[in-house]
Amino acid sequence: MVSKSQIKLIKSLSQKKFRNTHGLFVVEGIKGIKEFLNSDYELVSVYSTGESFELTGKKLIMIDEKELNKISSLKTPQKALAVFKIPPLKKSNINGLTVALDGVRDPGNLGTIIRLCDWFGVETLICSNDTVDCYNPKVVQASMGSLPRLNIQYLDLNDFIVENKNIPVLGTMLEGENLYMAKLPESAILVLGNEANGISAEIQKLLTKKLNIPQFGKVQKTESLNVATATAVILSEFRRNSAIEK
Repeated sequence: MVSKSQIKLIKSLSQKKFRNTHGLFVVEGIKGIKEFLNSDYELVSVYSTGESFELTGKKLIMIDEKELNKISSLKTPQKALAVFKIPPLKKSNINGLTVALDGVRDPGNLGTIIRLCDWFGVETLICSNDTVDCYNPKVVQASMGSLPRLNIQYLDLNDFIVENKNIPVLGTMLEGENLYMAKLPESAILVLGNEANGISAEIQKLLTKKLNIPQFGKVQKTESLNVATATAVILSEFRRNSAIEK
């Protein structure tokens, strides 16, 4: 059974200020919960309508679907919900290809980008301070269990690039070089910008190479690609180049 205080706490975690206050976030769905259970994230509690997750003791709370509806943020709850502790941010050395996001605001986009980084072997994702929180429930849901496998850092993007001035900084721009013709370095910082405004003027000044994904359609009236779609195209091309060179 879920108490009123538990319901209030879990529902509050949909807001960033309460996630920061309590140091907690929510994961919904059996697959996603299992991914986090198999990681270094610390479990607080699981609320399940049937799945045991091989847990014993007070951390597993069996509930019915009516109770799950009360705590879930989804229109169609997915059998289980878990609360985990937000780990302390950890710095890591920039090695290989690193993705950096400049003001990405849409939770679905960030969740998809996290999943793409996981798929293409990008271990570190740098987010500007105004990028949507990676523990937003919609981000966690869209990442499909990939979030535990990435080192995600929130920081001042300008300072980060300046501190790593010896690493090439690539950004997506309409006036950039054709992605499929460009020579791509194996180690680089790849910057992707805000959904509406692209890469900020401040960060544009720090780019060492500008890249463009060319249009092949005859009409060419599409203004731009979704940032997550652009990420998929660029990461795929980076990995293709790397495989050819080897």
